[in-house]
Amino acid sequence: MSQQTPTDPDSMSRRQQFAATYRMAKQSDTRLWLWLLGTFVVGAAAGFGLFWFLPGDGVIGLVIAIVGALLLGTLLTLIVFGRRAQKAAYQQMDGQVGAAANALKMLRRGWKVDPLIAFTKQQDVVHRVVGPPGIVLVGEGNPHRLRTLLANERRKHERVAADTPIHEVVVGSGEGQVPLPKLVRHVQKLGRAVKPADLTDVLNRLKALDATRSTMPIPKGPVPTSMKGLRGQMRGR
Repeated sequence: MSQQTPTDPDSMSRRQQFAATYRMAKQSDTRLWLWLLGTFVVGAAAGFGLFWFLPGDGVIGLVIAIVGALLLGTLLTLIVFGRRAQKAAYQQMDGQVGAAANALKMLRRGWKVDPLIAFTKQQDVVHRVVGPPGIVLVGEGNPHRLRTLLANERRKHERVAADTPIHEVVVGSGEGQVPLPKLVRHVQKLGRAVKPADLTDVLNRLKALDATRSTMPIPKGPVPTSMKGLRGQMRGR
């Protein structure tokens, strides 16, 4: 029986995930430790001052103030760490084939992400997301080639899921495109047009479509954990 490798985020403890995420983020954010230290000091000082005025005299008041300082300092540090680590992860993924697919894995339950459902030899790719807005086709690559690729995919999906809304999104920094760091939020804001009870039927229809074409494995992204550890930390805040 094969064993999970130490880099598998599902087999890592919370402490190991934090350590792995910190190492990843530090590669592009060299001052990360200064931000975390400064945040903790400022948060702890604010917490101490805030809790010092709570009822309690002498030793009890001092203990309450110290505990409050540690709690507030730690909470603020975790928030800053999560945001800067997420920003660093996006910076490392940006421009890489499959970056959008890795980013879309930040979506929580109720979403189904299918990477690389269509592609060209020039590494223009289309990913698919199925969720409350319906079907979202996400393209990465040359905008002109993606226009044709997305149009073809829309027609294929309309044949098997004609009643389901289909959205097209192109990832990039140009006009009408969605930057990678804003991709997940953009997809989530597309609205709610499909009820959870109807998603199963949509997914079953798409299985028939996927069975008619060949696929290739998603290229390895710049983040070995595929952001799973970071997603867990963001969810735990």
